[in-house]
Amino acid sequence: MAERISDNIEVAMARNPHLRRYIDNFVRRTGKFPEFYPQLSRDMKDIKYPNIIYPVGDPIFIHIYGDINTERRYIIVEPRITNQQEEEKYEVIKDKILEIAPTRRIPEDKEEFELFLDELFNEALRKLSGGGFFNRKSRVQITREEAEKFRYLLKRDIVGIGPLEPLMRDPYIEDIHIIGAKYVSLIHKIFEALPTNIDFGDNIRLADYFKNLSERMGRPVSDKNPVVDGTLPDGSRINIIYSPDVSIKGPSATIRKFSATPLSVTQLVKWNTFSPEIAAYLWLALEYGMSVFVCGETASGKTTTLNSIIPFIKPDAKIYTAEDTPEVIVPHKTWQRLTTRDRGPEESRVTLFDLLKAALRSRPNYIIVGEIRGAEGAIAFQAMQTGHPVMSTFHAGDIKKMIQRFTGSPINVPVTFIDNLNIALFQQAVYIKGKFLRRVVTVVEIEGYYEELGGVATRNVFEWDPVSDRHIFRGMNNSYILERKIAEVAGYEDPKDIYNELFLRARIIKRMIELGILDYYAVHKEIKNFYERGIEGLSFRL
Repeated sequence: MAERISDNIEVAMARNPHLRRYIDNFVRRTGKFPEFYPQLSRDMKDIKYPNIIYPVGDPIFIHIYGDINTERRYIIVEPRITNQQEEEKYEVIKDKILEIAPTRRIPEDKEEFELFLDELFNEALRKLSGGGFFNRKSRVQITREEAEKFRYLLKRDIVGIGPLEPLMRDPYIEDIHIIGAKYVSLIHKIFEALPTNIDFGDNIRLADYFKNLSERMGRPVSDKNPVVDGTLPDGSRINIIYSPDVSIKGPSATIRKFSATPLSVTQLVKWNTFSPEIAAYLWLALEYGMSVFVCGETASGKTTTLNSIIPFIKPDAKIYTAEDTPEVIVPHKTWQRLTTRDRGPEESRVTLFDLLKAALRSRPNYIIVGEIRGAEGAIAFQAMQTGHPVMSTFHAGDIKKMIQRFTGSPINVPVTFIDNLNIALFQQAVYIKGKFLRRVVTVVEIEGYYEELGGVATRNVFEWDPVSDRHIFRGMNNSYILERKIAEVAGYEDPKDIYNELFLRARIIKRMIELGILDYYAVHKEIKNFYERGIEGLSFRL
């Protein structure tokens, strides 16, 4: 189970007065103190009566709670307006911002717009309070806590998607269901179906909310056009059913949290999920047919990272994907995309095991498995044994656990076969300075099984330092994969020269970030051009 870090709850409460008040009230009411976890673990599924708080980025926290007398609930803990006086102050600030805004140039970029909103908010505060928070002569007196609360709500409602924004930030959510103003539930990746504490007030307000949201998506809903499918700003899919004569319990909607366009490798490097050097290392690894597994706990961003690095595979490669739920996106033209079939009579079902057996007859250059969980893992290792590189995600927190799970039941890969996998990348969701972030914590090379060692020899080529939030290249002049597996095939007389190629590609990644080349398909185009014409093929100079 994930380790509870008790110190973090004190830090979080000190930074977020609304969280302290919520916990104090909860303890007074129930006599129980919630456990604080920076990230969740699949093992928590077994907790019968959870009492867990986790962050999804300040100032939002999620409390999962249920006891013998109370149904499990998903409770959003965020700054909220608590009385009529605060409501009036908030409306005055919004009116002042609307008065100032027309005199300014409104930026289109989301990040710039957020800064622009900050500036407008600060200017509105200055004008309303006579230059200070506690000026007695001011027309509107606003405390610092109220100011931060109003700032959050303004951004939530204008930049974000209003009351549902906390759900969009939570990486553990799969689906969201809104049925009338008083009922919002969700499917949690760990705790499954949960009702929430979101309340839109009444169906008229909810109808207005859906109307505004649909207009922002460019797919306006109305009584004439009551059913609309659209895409939210983060790529999630939404289906809105608007009219009361169609949706009997009030306006309703279903949101499927899924992005059609994956995040690019440059975007993840920009966010420091991993470094340019790790990206360059994976580029070389995938160019030369290494098998790579992206490992981590639930909601650590495994599939996101997997999708981001697929463009590093040579553009003319045939890629075969096998998944339970189609989430892997491949930009290559020769892409055989297959999913399991788990409905119907037993004889007509198609499992991942079946799809991987078929892959061995399809002559792909790369086999990509959405997630290995069971017996199909043995077939994946069989594929690697016969010269088919494999990529996949796998649920394991470190190399030791990964090997234990593969060599144990139900996968049962012989330990002597483990070195058919070349690289294992381990990713975690971490809580740093009030933010919920994802980081690649280690990249491990699997060298081989040695009888005299009684096990598998591995080496960490990259490690994340949580203090500096930097990735350290431990494999410099000491990488088994780069020197022994790639440099020899690539024809380097001196295997050490491979590191020059790694740093060149890291420079290409950095340059793309500097130039704002962050779109998945734009990044793929640059990589494809590099494969075809080298540095000359790039649309920019290094």
